[in-house]
Amino acid sequence: MTLQEISDKIAATDVGDLRLYFITRVLKDDIKKRAKIIDKYLFKVFQVDIDSEIRQYLYDLSIEQLEKVIKRDFEMVDYDVVSDDTQHLFTYSMKNKVFSFSDVVCNQLSKTPPKMQSIESILSNEDELWAYCVGFNDTANKDWIYTFRKIQSGKVATDEKEGKNLLKTIRTYFDTSNQKLELLKGETVNLDKQVDCIYFDEIFYVIKKAYFEQIVGLQEEYKEQSKTVVEELKSTGKFDGLEIIEEKIETTPSIHKKLVRIARIGNYRTINDKVIKKMKTVCNKFGVKLNIKNGKLAIEEEADIDIVLKMLADYYKTGDVSGKAYGTFAGKELANTN
Repeated sequence: MTLQEISDKIAATDVGDLRLYFITRVLKDDIKKRAKIIDKYLFKVFQVDIDSEIRQYLYDLSIEQLEKVIKRDFEMVDYDVVSDDTQHLFTYSMKNKVFSFSDVVCNQLSKTPPKMQSIESILSNEDELWAYCVGFNDTANKDWIYTFRKIQSGKVATDEKEGKNLLKTIRTYFDTSNQKLELLKGETVNLDKQVDCIYFDEIFYVIKKAYFEQIVGLQEEYKEQSKTVVEELKSTGKFDGLEIIEEKIETTPSIHKKLVRIARIGNYRTINDKVIKKMKTVCNKFGVKLNIKNGKLAIEEEADIDIVLKMLADYYKTGDVSGKAYGTFAGKELANTN
């Protein structure tokens, strides 16, 4: 299904049927130490009562945001861990995907979630206000379409939170009916004009890749996986300076995906002197320096990280038809039918 078809489906729904949900996240009790990050959290869905003005606002902005994306005419491709979202839209199928967030879209939203009583009651139980979801009732197909947006912690304010910072800030709003700046009491959540992803018929349509990965837990899982990859690189005995990559993992999310990609390719598992020699030949061909010391791939500075990761990911590729050389971390291995 195309994004235009989904947008048309949303536009055909009744604004009066629109529903707003808040999704919270909390660490599961008695979680096993070795459990994957993606399975360590429990997500809960709460339905939020809203007035007609907010309902119309969410309805209009959702269609508006989708139309903006559609005009860019991005290619829609299967989700890939290292591809960026500057020129693509991604689809992520929930079929055969089993992790904590799947309970939100596969079970909780299809039932009748409990009504939210207050934000503070959730936060006091150590839950995080994680994302908000807008549901559109596709009555023709007796199904629902859901959009999701990640909630950043700075977008949430409660009276208790304000009480702790009373001397620093107060919440106000400008009432255009009387041209006065007035004190805003109670709990607030900013619902901004963005859509990170859409869920329909067991498929996520990903508009903001990084936020989608945060919402469903992939980003944290990639970080943990990248640490495992470094341990496996150590076991080969063919690397020096891997502690520099370990430090980078803690501060740079972009390296997580490259390491996960490298793990999926798996070339490092058979690395030996012959492979390192071939890497050096490739680097010489493209005018880049591969740091080799005592027969090992040496990492002494950030530039070394980039080159080593490229070598492990088969970054340099050649087109069979044109013979032209390309550089990319992305790509799907194809079976040779000859």
